[in-house]
Amino acid sequence: MTRQMTGAKMVVQALKDQGVDVVFGYPGGAVLPIYDEIFQQNGIRHILVRHEQGAVHAAEGYARATGKPGVCLVTSGPGATNAVTGLTDALLDSIPIVVLTGQVPTFMIGSDAFQEADTVGITRSCTKHNWLVKDTERLPHVLHEAFHVATSGRPGPVLVDIPKDVQFASATYTPPKQVRTSHYAPRVKGDMDAITELVEALETAKRPVFYTGGGVINSGPGASQLLRELVDATGFPITSTLMGLGAYPASGQKWLGMLGMHGLYEANMAMHDCDLMINIGARFDDRITGRIDAFSPNSKKAHIDIDPSSINKVIRVDIPIVGDVGHVLEDLLKVWKARGRKTNREGLAKWWAQIEEWRKVDCLAFKQNGPAIKPQYALQRLEELTKGHDRYICTEVGQHQMWAAQYLGFEEPNRWMTSGGLGTMGYGFPASIGVQMAHPDALVINVAGEASWLMNMQEMGTAVQFRLPVKQFILNNERLGMVRQWQELLHGERYSHSWSEALPDFVKLAEAFGAKGIICSDPADLDDAIMEMINHDGPVIFDCLVEKHENCFPMIPSGAPHNKMLLGEASTKDAIGSSGAVLV
Repeated sequence: MTRQMTGAKMVVQALKDQGVDVVFGYPGGAVLPIYDEIFQQNGIRHILVRHEQGAVHAAEGYARATGKPGVCLVTSGPGATNAVTGLTDALLDSIPIVVLTGQVPTFMIGSDAFQEADTVGITRSCTKHNWLVKDTERLPHVLHEAFHVATSGRPGPVLVDIPKDVQFASATYTPPKQVRTSHYAPRVKGDMDAITELVEALETAKRPVFYTGGGVINSGPGASQLLRELVDATGFPITSTLMGLGAYPASGQKWLGMLGMHGLYEANMAMHDCDLMINIGARFDDRITGRIDAFSPNSKKAHIDIDPSSINKVIRVDIPIVGDVGHVLEDLLKVWKARGRKTNREGLAKWWAQIEEWRKVDCLAFKQNGPAIKPQYALQRLEELTKGHDRYICTEVGQHQMWAAQYLGFEEPNRWMTSGGLGTMGYGFPASIGVQMAHPDALVINVAGEASWLMNMQEMGTAVQFRLPVKQFILNNERLGMVRQWQELLHGERYSHSWSEALPDFVKLAEAFGAKGIICSDPADLDDAIMEMINHDGPVIFDCLVEKHENCFPMIPSGAPHNKMLLGEASTKDAIGSSGAVLV
């Protein structure tokens, strides 16, 4: 049924019709009509963040933990420009979010009015699509279309810019079913000839490997189930990008661990030496490929991706398949089973024997000795003490992020939230707020470095206000850890501005916000301190003082191929032209 309502009321009604139950935002003059409508209803919960960047990251965390689009609402001018980092982050990691921004009245656009910015111009390159709505009659159409675009095909962020006079004016509201969205219908079914060609390659390959990415998770839980069935049925090894962790269980027999710059030795060696690489929902980004001309030089390459622009963009492939991962895997399994479930068993047995030899290297081995807590040990203990919980992990960006990916295991999709493509310091804390809103009874932990965490520390106010029991597990080395590591390895140990100084007392900071603070510096006290964090029923800042100059290994040096990895301190400096190391 159609009815008359103001543009502001249309926004709230459209959100309800799209199934939105939570909005992250920050009010301002250009969105006050919408905020007034939010005040007068009870169906949607609004979470007041302390910075608009935090609103977008929280919406990302919510989206990644639920598979539903996240929504945020910010004002014009600085409100919109503060959202740009989060939009770019969501675009690079294919996260479906809908950002609603206020704008000055239509008759003032272009006059340099107070808090005016060209929001659609500024955000054109960091959204899938954006709209400036100058007619209230068009507003419900655009809002419903925005949700469709954000969640269809390769997911991503969209933005709707709504002038203040459009919010005040009245028009006829149009429900979602009456809005045409068929003009944007990305291809989801893969070409059957290409799928059959890939099946033929599966049947004969001697050294195959599945290389999976975030596209498997974005496709939905069904895609992850189909992937698991395919891996277990064929017996092929599987590795994953940072964004794809959890699509295949870390406890699975065929799991090689993460690949890439800080990936596991066996995963990277398998990628380098395979004769068939099946890329499922990954985009061949530079942190995975290393040196392009030396990337998996002797393999036939297949690439399954819903985004046709990703095919052959970085790496030329032999079998391109454009389509949704879930649909393609379903057809792939059907064809493979119909043809007799064949694999090259003799070749596969030899391949696994080689992989077992690589596994013996034990590239994540470390020694916890001395009085300082090793960051690896801190995460190893965190894994052991939390893996039985209903657990979600977020991270900031840096060494701690890579250690978390290496030492924490994920058995299911949508349990791991991290900034992959953009590498946004300050992402993890607000993302953890979004995750906790989606799963109020779950254990939500943000693994952080002290430098990254300080970038959005103001969101502690949000966590306390809304009684969100998010746990901030800070590996505090008093350094910009990854920057310092690169300066040590590549810049002659000239530590230019990579030492954190004037750090706060994190326990007192937590208490100042009304939260709980815990500090731990002794390895012998670590388990008890982690359990204290877990058992506290409110937000916690855990200040874990760790070894200051620990480096993150394995590591593929910039410009090196996959089979030239640095495996530890003893193998580092000669390998990069300094002193005292061996390149493996």
